[in-house]
Amino acid sequence: MNQRFSRTINVTVPAGSKNGFLLKFRTAFRSLQSRNYRLFFSGQSISLIGTWMQRIALPWVVYQMTGSEVLLGVVGFAGQIPSFLLAPVAGVLIDRWSRYRVLITTQIISMVQAGVLAWLSLAGALQIWHIILLSIILGCINAFDMPARHSFVIDMVEDKSHLGNAIALNSMMFNGARLIGPSVAGIVLATIGEGACFLVNAISFVFVILSLFMMHVPDSGEKKKEAKILGELREGFNYIFGFAPIKNVILLLALVSLMGASYQVLMPVLAKDVLHGESNTYGFLMGAAGAGALLGAFYLASRETVLKLGRMIPAAAGLLSAGLIALSFSKSFIISEFLMFFTGLGMMTHTAASNTILQTLTDDDKRGRVMSFYTMALMGTAPFGSLLAGWMAKMIGTPWTIFIGGTACMTGALIFYRKLPELKKIVRPVYIRMGILPEVATGIRDASDQQ
Repeated sequence: MNQRFSRTINVTVPAGSKNGFLLKFRTAFRSLQSRNYRLFFSGQSISLIGTWMQRIALPWVVYQMTGSEVLLGVVGFAGQIPSFLLAPVAGVLIDRWSRYRVLITTQIISMVQAGVLAWLSLAGALQIWHIILLSIILGCINAFDMPARHSFVIDMVEDKSHLGNAIALNSMMFNGARLIGPSVAGIVLATIGEGACFLVNAISFVFVILSLFMMHVPDSGEKKKEAKILGELREGFNYIFGFAPIKNVILLLALVSLMGASYQVLMPVLAKDVLHGESNTYGFLMGAAGAGALLGAFYLASRETVLKLGRMIPAAAGLLSAGLIALSFSKSFIISEFLMFFTGLGMMTHTAASNTILQTLTDDDKRGRVMSFYTMALMGTAPFGSLLAGWMAKMIGTPWTIFIGGTACMTGALIFYRKLPELKKIVRPVYIRMGILPEVATGIRDASDQQ
């Protein structure tokens, strides 16, 4: 095992120093010192605003067209089930192929997909079957794009001690766009229409594609493998589920995605039928979740080490759960905005902390496969959650559906917390032997010792 993670950044800020905030700010953005990551960060930041505009506009259009909670779930299922089916094989191929080339390809195809959606909408020809088909296509793209993008972070960051910071900044730009995109989408939906949201998304891909072409990435060629795909898939499965810390992180992430993240599918129903609002109400609710997520991302980015991230995973999942449970009782827009802020904060912190631990634990030759299972846990279980949420909302109502999802996530967080002592015993000797960021092991150990 190589030693690329053996260094960590330690920035000491003197108490009461007038330069303390500036040093903290520099610490939060230290991975931007790498030229390739700086290019990616700038291009992707713009592109993700368009992505979030489309994400917000699409379910609103479906609900306006059909008035069906079930079809909301079907569209969510169609867009995410390919990640569940294709991600394991995609991970094997990404470990063989150039991650850089995969990213360029997926971004170009995503631009075409958004362009077709915009054209159909602006021409007044958009139908529900178009939306389902295009959602399936985008899901297939994401099955390759997400693990490749997460795996490519390590190739863009020159100082590997900045890896955790780069992962947090990825979450920050994602949720910064999540804050801006829904708010803009709500206004555009109300004034111009959904076609404009789709068109902006298609155009926004130009920026990230240009940033990728401007990078200086050594051409390492294809990564030759003699083993068969099924053999490599089995190797990756055994690697992930044979190591308890990785297994438990992925399983909790899958539960949260299945039962917790599906609340997003029901937001149009909550905004319109429970809070009696319009498209701007929906946009501002999702924007509040984005604001909370952005705060969580900045907090993670400003951390000097990955110390105690093990404890943060169940804590963040618990915050998300509490937010959902309280949201299920809310009939006020202001209170719902407040609760959505903390729901977004918990969701993002849990996801980013899980990503960081997985990235620091993983051997580079298995990184694509591990991140493909991360994609499965994050997005692959979500389609089942979308279908389940749509069906439950029709049977027992949206508030009760959100309440049950929050309760399930809280149960999973408590189970994970109880397993921390076991993770301590497994992780500590492994990290000492491998020389990978002792802080990760220390974080899990400290969390266990404080029970």
